[in-house]
Amino acid sequence: MLRTDQDPAPPTPNRWLKSIDWLAQHLRDRDVVAVDGSCFLPTQKRDAHAEYRSGHIPGAVFFDIEAVCDRSTDLPHMLPGTYQFGEAVGALGIGDGDTVVVYDSLGLYSAARVWWTFRVFGAANVFILDGGLPKWKAEGRPLETGEARRERKQFHAEMNVDAVAMLADIRMAITDQATQIVDARSAERFAGRAPEPRPGLRSGHMPGSFNVPFDRVVENGRLAPPDRIAAAFAEAGVDLDKPIITSCGSGVTAAILSLALESIGRPPKRLYDGSWSEWSSRPDLPIERG
Repeated sequence: MLRTDQDPAPPTPNRWLKSIDWLAQHLRDRDVVAVDGSCFLPTQKRDAHAEYRSGHIPGAVFFDIEAVCDRSTDLPHMLPGTYQFGEAVGALGIGDGDTVVVYDSLGLYSAARVWWTFRVFGAANVFILDGGLPKWKAEGRPLETGEARRERKQFHAEMNVDAVAMLADIRMAITDQATQIVDARSAERFAGRAPEPRPGLRSGHMPGSFNVPFDRVVENGRLAPPDRIAAAFAEAGVDLDKPIITSCGSGVTAAILSLALESIGRPPKRLYDGSWSEWSSRPDLPIERG
């Protein structure tokens, strides 16, 4: 059927998203791996791995950001070392050149963090399942239980350190203001009016940072259209032509902002891995409220 001028133009495909139909058609390809990257806040009191075992996309493996992480720090799910990541991913049956499609049980939440992590360690073909597990279930697609097992492969990890912001980078950003820090936490947490979900953390935000709550760029478990993403950043006062470092509570929803920015052609400079969990735990670092 020919499209008339009155018909709405089809949406521009997002290069980082794979559709439910696409995954269903390629699920049994040897070089395609579905990855359940579900993770929850401590206050949600949900066991992501147990939920995976009770029902997941057929053949999908579980990537646990709470297990594949830097164990030398008390900060939550910080990036692992290069060797650790390569070993963990290879053990899941993911190899160099494989196409990885990440999803989570909320639609679009921790899948973005796993997507970002794979890219940091050199995965060239890593995507997010558009709509995640909720959309897969809503369409009546099959599920399987238990642990999926794949033959071990070799994944040669190489870390892109330029994609990761460290504490020193944030200190410099708030001093010279050449780079914007954009925080994905809720407005109440950002303003210091709501407590942090992790105990012992101060409330508020980094001086001079901007607030774009991640749910402003997510609609019904899916990435919002480009115009709404651009509007969310503009309304927060963010200059999309200036460098951006994304941040949040612990580096998870910051990746949603990174995905959103990439989808509108404004890739962020870096993601602050330690995020508010690191900054607020340091009494020597300044915070703002309101």
